Amino acid sequence: MAKRKQEEAPKGSPAWMATFSDLMNLLLCFFVMLFSMSTVDAQKFELMAASFNQTFSIFSAGAMAIGDGVMIGMGVSQLNELDDYINSTGKSPEGDMMPEELQDAVEVIEEAKLKESEELAERIEEVLEEKNLENEIDIEFTSQYVQLTLNGTLLFDSGSVEIKEEAMALMNQLGIILQRFSQGIIEIEGHTDNVPMSGAKYSNNDELSSGRALSVFYYLTENTTLDPGMIKHSGRGEYIPVADNSSVEGRARNRRVEIKIYNALSSY
Repeated sequence: MAKRKQEEAPKGSPAWMATFSDLMNLLLCFFVMLFSMSTVDAQKFELMAASFNQTFSIFSAGAMAIGDGVMIGMGVSQLNELDDYINSTGKSPEGDMMPEELQDAVEVIEEAKLKESEELAERIEEVLEEKNLENEIDIEFTSQYVQLTLNGTLLFDSGSVEIKEEAMALMNQLGIILQRFSQGIIEIEGHTDNVPMSGAKYSNNDELSSGRALSVFYYLTENTTLDPGMIKHSGRGEYIPVADNSSVEGRARNRRVEIKIYNALSSY
């Protein structure tokens, strides 16, 4: 009967010792970490976290991007809420001013957006002059948008939200301008004076201003190729006057429709 060959003992330390050594190392690291956390400087920890946040683009709650914006498009930064993001991560825990480098970056971005709006306003103004509409439509701009203001008396009868027949030519030219120059969101705002509504279809100025903004929205969506999903409309009532409501001229200026064309660099 053949004899079973006796197995030779493996060379080196037994396998259980390697596992035991790994366990001891892990426990040592664990207790060192607990000790370091018990003496950590909270302010330095917050600064370190902010630094990692900026350097490695770490976002809260596992987010992958800022808001709903496009990260980078055609070499141009189009981050939505970029200013808010820089402000939230660029300040110290005590709320001190941003570091000089970040402040410079914010100023550069703001200047670029302002220049974009200025150039857009100049192009629109040239078209208005060509069409002899500079007296019917006022134009202003900020770093976020170019604003076109139409006198409400030109568009609507008193207490009405129906666009006048004689204003259709103006609205047609407005639609052409928006189709040509809009680069993103278009916002329509209706405004009124502070004279209370009486005996009209609408019970107050809030409803009237909303109805007028909606009428302009309907006209643009029905008579242009603008994307309705890119057009917002709202009624602002009597709450944002641009003139004194105590005079006839002031009330006439306050009855208006504002159309904001947001530029390509806008953080809206």
